[in-house]
Amino acid sequence: MAAPVPPGAHRPNNQQSSAPPPNYVPNQNRAPNPSSLQNFQNLQINNPQNAPVLSSARPPFAGAPRFPSSVTNPPTPSTGPSSVSRPGPPPPGVVPRAAAPPAGPMVQPSMMPGRPSGAPPFVQPQPFASRPLSQGPFPSGGSAPPPAAHASNPTTFQGGPRPGVYGSPPMSSGSINQPTYAPSARSNGPPVFSAGTVPGGPRFPPPGGSQQPPPGPPLSVPLMRAPAQPPTMRSILGAGAVSSSGDQPASPYSLSPQGPNAPLHSGSPFGLQPPQAHMRQVAPPPLPGSMQPPMMYGMPPTLPPQNMGNAPMGQPGAPMAGSSKIDPNQIPRPLPSSSAVVYETRTGSQANIPPSATGEYIVKDTGNCSPRYIRCTINQVPCTTDLLSTSGMQLALLVQPLALPHPSEEPIQVVDFGEGGPVRCSRCKAYMNPFVKFIDQGKRFICNFCGVTDETPRDYHCNLGPDGRRRDADERPELCRGTVEFVATKDYMVRDPMPAVFFFLIDVSMNAIQTGATAAACSAINQVIADLPEGPRTMVGVATFDSTIHFYNLKRASQQPLMLIVPDVQDVYTPLETDVIVRLSECRQHIELLLESIPTMFESNKTADSAFGASIKAAFLAMKSTGGKLLAFQSGKYLFISFTFMMIVLPSIGIGALSAREAEGRTNISAGDKEAYKLLQPADKTLKEMAIEFAEFQVCVDVFITTQSYVDIASISIVPRTTGGQVYYYFPFSAVSDTSKLYNDLRWNLTRPQGFEAVMRVRCSQGLQVQDYSGNYCKRIPTDVDLPAVDCDKTLMVSVKHEEKLQEGAECAFQCALLYTTVYGQRRIRVSTLSLPCTSVLSNLFRSADLDTQFACFLKQAATQVPTTPLLPIREQVTNHCVNILHSYRKYCANLSLSSSGQLILPEALKLLPLYTLALIKSTGLRTDGRVDDRSFWINYVSSVSARLAVPLVYPRMISIHDLGSKETDGSVIPSAIPLSSEHLSDEGIYLLENGDDSLVYVTSSVDPSILQCLFGTLSVDQLPTQFVLQQYDNALSKKFNEVINEIRRQRCSYLRFKLSKKGDPSGMSFLSYMVEDKSPSGLSYVEFLVHIHRQIQNRMA
Repeated sequence: MAAPVPPGAHRPNNQQSSAPPPNYVPNQNRAPNPSSLQNFQNLQINNPQNAPVLSSARPPFAGAPRFPSSVTNPPTPSTGPSSVSRPGPPPPGVVPRAAAPPAGPMVQPSMMPGRPSGAPPFVQPQPFASRPLSQGPFPSGGSAPPPAAHASNPTTFQGGPRPGVYGSPPMSSGSINQPTYAPSARSNGPPVFSAGTVPGGPRFPPPGGSQQPPPGPPLSVPLMRAPAQPPTMRSILGAGAVSSSGDQPASPYSLSPQGPNAPLHSGSPFGLQPPQAHMRQVAPPPLPGSMQPPMMYGMPPTLPPQNMGNAPMGQPGAPMAGSSKIDPNQIPRPLPSSSAVVYETRTGSQANIPPSATGEYIVKDTGNCSPRYIRCTINQVPCTTDLLSTSGMQLALLVQPLALPHPSEEPIQVVDFGEGGPVRCSRCKAYMNPFVKFIDQGKRFICNFCGVTDETPRDYHCNLGPDGRRRDADERPELCRGTVEFVATKDYMVRDPMPAVFFFLIDVSMNAIQTGATAAACSAINQVIADLPEGPRTMVGVATFDSTIHFYNLKRASQQPLMLIVPDVQDVYTPLETDVIVRLSECRQHIELLLESIPTMFESNKTADSAFGASIKAAFLAMKSTGGKLLAFQSGKYLFISFTFMMIVLPSIGIGALSAREAEGRTNISAGDKEAYKLLQPADKTLKEMAIEFAEFQVCVDVFITTQSYVDIASISIVPRTTGGQVYYYFPFSAVSDTSKLYNDLRWNLTRPQGFEAVMRVRCSQGLQVQDYSGNYCKRIPTDVDLPAVDCDKTLMVSVKHEEKLQEGAECAFQCALLYTTVYGQRRIRVSTLSLPCTSVLSNLFRSADLDTQFACFLKQAATQVPTTPLLPIREQVTNHCVNILHSYRKYCANLSLSSSGQLILPEALKLLPLYTLALIKSTGLRTDGRVDDRSFWINYVSSVSARLAVPLVYPRMISIHDLGSKETDGSVIPSAIPLSSEHLSDEGIYLLENGDDSLVYVTSSVDPSILQCLFGTLSVDQLPTQFVLQQYDNALSKKFNEVINEIRRQRCSYLRFKLSKKGDPSGMSFLSYMVEDKSPSGLSYVEFLVHIHRQIQNRMA
């Protein structure tokens, strides 16, 4: 039975501690550390100064809406004053939070006003001594190979029951003004090559001009020694010669001449860029047969096929000497443009190829949905499964239904059909979309998914115009926009919409207390409470745990909440179902008081056990009737392994208790050990069974792991993965450097666009079928994906297969429907539709391939195999996948008469595939020297990663920071990235490497002490700690460095922490392991890998 214990009383069996350990963080009652305050001064990050702001502009659709309202009445807000004062104006670029969701077009679905509309701002938490004043809202079968289109230009385009879910509240009463862009004066043409430079042209032809031919032929990488003859062109080899192209047909992908002074592409290779004050307007690409893929990352137009001599090729991995050595500076690498491009999803009746997922672009929805919501691996769908198999590529979708839009994009329109609900196909239940065909003067319509003909509802009828379209098509969002949001009716609900419930579960075991994790968690929660949705529907609960579970009655009239202890961790229960979770508006002061008291209450705790599994089960019982988000902070228990003398931290008692499995006591167990991959599987089925039950009752679990040793993430992560949650991993946890990251991660988790009790289904046109889903979800029936919570960062992969042959020249469509509840309790249906052309020409598949999506899907597939398969077969499969695609292109699409066997020919759209494949082989998940927990976290991170973050995860961005003051960035805050090769590292330099989740600062041995003084306030590298908090000093170099870091954090939607790596130190080896272009124990160098790929293709051709 639960025993009431006053909060200040001593716990049973606890002895008074003498002095806290050296790394103990002062609790709320101690004075703040002045040096810590100084470390936090530069971390208040708002939206960029030049970012577009919301304004009252004309609605994006002409004419009055047909329906009386596109927004349902919001729930009645609380009328009482807030118990927490939030003085002062909001930060720049932030929309003040309204008392209720405003009416009008929705800028950001599932966000309350004042929530971030872009990347997350990062704010440094205050020290633990007191709660700071809030600064306002969060800123911001087996047939012959198919015919291929020849070849002189292989890259030319040819032509109980679950509750329902949908919804998200509008953000603004007006739409966003679209910026005006000046036409570019540059022309698209063959660049003039100068020594050491590779100019890049605009992504699309200039508007208003004549139609330009598409960019040049596929990249040809000669790998053989050249004969002794004078070169006629500059070769990408160091000293090789290339044959004359005078007898070669003119390539329709060549670009018009470009002057030698044309600006180069520069800027950040990954992630969103800050909105530019003067973006150039870019016309949409021409259509088949002149449609072309956008240039990848500003790669230069490639040279014509280069015929090399027939000297014997070196063995894979062997160094290549003399004139046959490939120049590493000329092989394909990602070189992005710093300027944003305007992308129209369709032009006329044709779909346009989307820009790179890692660049910055502004989408104009003209029928197809934004590629932020749905991306396809191939932007032309093969007509047969044999054609797809021949290409070596896969047909799959990446679906991110609540992705963050660019600030300059039009808001998604919310449509209310009233009690009748949205118009749907009577057979396949697809939603009305721009590709439905109306016939018989609009009285009937033909579904573009199943082909059935339905009667048009009487109140939805409209006559057709001369072009066969409805006369009101441009006034109805569902008929002219690829993404629209419908207000769900009662037919989509089996119960009332759930409230916004947030339950915080805090580890107070001895390990958590002594490392400062408990104090850091309480401080972070105390500060983010002010950012939770306001109103009577927001409910909060708090519990703590060690070897027992402690609930708190927050409804008491007294000044202090009452602790209720649940000692039974094998058969847990909730002592008070009604008073454990309460309305935030009624108990805000009690929650703040409790969070400030918890570190003091358990300061002398000597209980080492951690009942993690039992505590999340008990919290679930308290949330079972409502559902919601459970945020658990876990550190674990001390387990002393005598034969290794290592301290291991594990959830050790009660339901789901974990123990040391086999060799898990070794924190650096080799992944090459026999059957070591089994350690990446859950220890047993207990937590998995619990997670399925959680998902059934709409409870999502996010786990914040603050540890300094092994915690068995493989077992713990199964709960968030099944419930649509996320794992946050802080290793090794430092109360000095990780407190701010923990706070910002928690704040973004609670304030980002999100919804609850969601159900998602993807539909395909007749002839295609969804084969499988991959991501963080629970699936109880074959067609639907259950998501207790869904947010803007979650991405699911959808594999598609053929059921029958598709018709050449027709279009097939994909539609994602997400039914969910907003944080305001409104039910919405987010519908995104993508329609792509079908083709029976193999070369069209290569021209329209989406490299970022292809790689992200294959990355996810490789990650799912790691826990069940040894690493060597997975690495071989990754390499074979790359070889299969390039071999198919070489065999069926490249013009053999214009090339020799000494060439490695890469398709234009996939020229970086070998580099990314090599980077994946050397990544954390596939290396043999990785820690078990690091690999488990990598697998969990990959399962929901988006296309935008998949590439930097394995091929990080590296920039030099010692020379920031002397670099020309062409208006971009972040300088150009450096190739990941040690050849580009100077002995006198300092370098930053970031992969979207973490960052390393590499300091070489001969760096100038004055640079160290400017950046870090010290003259010696030895005085820098391994983990540190970045400070801003009063000098230009420090200010520039802080600007770069803040911009990277904004792009990544992540507060990157810093780890110091020193040359000649073990930490320096960690940094060098990311130099994926170098030869290492985990794989070949980039040049050697290209040779190896070419040899494999040659063997197959023979």
